[in-house]
Amino acid sequence: MKITNETKVGVLTAVAITILILGYSFLKGNEIFTSENDLYAKYERVDGLAVSKPVLINGFQVGRVSQMLLQPDGAILVQLKVDPKYEIPKNTVARLASTDLLGSKAIVFDLGNSTDYVKSGDTLKANIQKNLLEQVEPVQKKAEVMVSRVDSILTSVNETLSPDFQRNFNRSFASIAHMLETLEGTTKKVDNMVGTQSDHIAAIIANLESISSNFKENNQKISAIMSNLNQITDQVARADFSQTINSANKAVADMQTAVDKINRGEGSLGQLINDKRLYENLNHSAENLNNLMIDLKAHPKRYVSFSVFGGGKDR
Repeated sequence: MKITNETKVGVLTAVAITILILGYSFLKGNEIFTSENDLYAKYERVDGLAVSKPVLINGFQVGRVSQMLLQPDGAILVQLKVDPKYEIPKNTVARLASTDLLGSKAIVFDLGNSTDYVKSGDTLKANIQKNLLEQVEPVQKKAEVMVSRVDSILTSVNETLSPDFQRNFNRSFASIAHMLETLEGTTKKVDNMVGTQSDHIAAIIANLESISSNFKENNQKISAIMSNLNQITDQVARADFSQTINSANKAVADMQTAVDKINRGEGSLGQLINDKRLYENLNHSAENLNNLMIDLKAHPKRYVSFSVFGGGKDR
C-alpha cells in the first residue's frame, strides 16, 4: 500500500502540533505523563506572582503556580500544582514571598504540624510576606526624618559657632591647658617636698602613733581624772556661789541696818541728817562767811596792813 504525500504531510503536521503543545506545556512546568494535586490559596494581592512560579518548601521546589483567577470580591484565587508524592499537612500556610531583590515572587509552604494531609482540591491558608522594599520603606522614612533633624542641628551649631565663639573657645582651651600645666608643676613641687621631708613626716606619724597608743593605754586613767576634775569643779562652783550669796545677803542686811539708824537719828550721820538746828547753824555760818568774803574784797585794808618801807601802822 502506497502512502500518499498528503497523508505524510498531515501526519507530520499532527505530530508537530502535538510536540509543540507538549513542549509548551513542559516549558511552563506542567508534568506531561504524571498527575498532580490541585491546591488553592486566596490572596488579596499577588504583586510579582505569575503562572509557572515555583512552590517551595525550605527552598526546594515541590510544585508550581498553574493558574490565577480574579474573584468578584477583588481577591485572587491561585491554583497550585503540587507533586502528590509530598504530603502536605492541612494547617500548612501558603506564604507569598519574595525570591530576589527585583520583586519576583514564589509560593513558600510553611508546613504545619497536623497529622491530616491535604487532598487535591483543598484550599490552604494564605499569607503575604512583605517584600524588601516594603520592609525598608519605614526605615527609609525614619532615616529621612533623622537626616532632616541632624541637618537642622548642624545648621544651628554652624550658626552658633561664630568666629568670636571659636576664638573664645580656643582661648578657653588654652587657659585650661595652662592651668593643667601649672597644676602639674605644683604637683611635682609637692611631690618633691614630700619626698625630701618623708623622714620628718614618718617621725611625726610615729610620734602621733605613740601618743595615740599612750592615750589608748591610759584611757581609763584619763577618764577617772576627768571624772574627778568634773566633781571638783562642781563642788568649787557650788561653794563659791553659796559663799557669794551669803556675803551679799549679809551686806544688804548691814546696809539696811545703817539706813534704819540714820532714819532714826542714831549716830553722827543720823544726827547730822536729822538735826534741823545743825542745818540752820551751818546755813547761817555759810551766809556769814559769804558776807565776810564780800567785805574782804571791798575793804582789804581793814584786814591786811603792809608798808613799802617795811614799817606799818596799827589802825
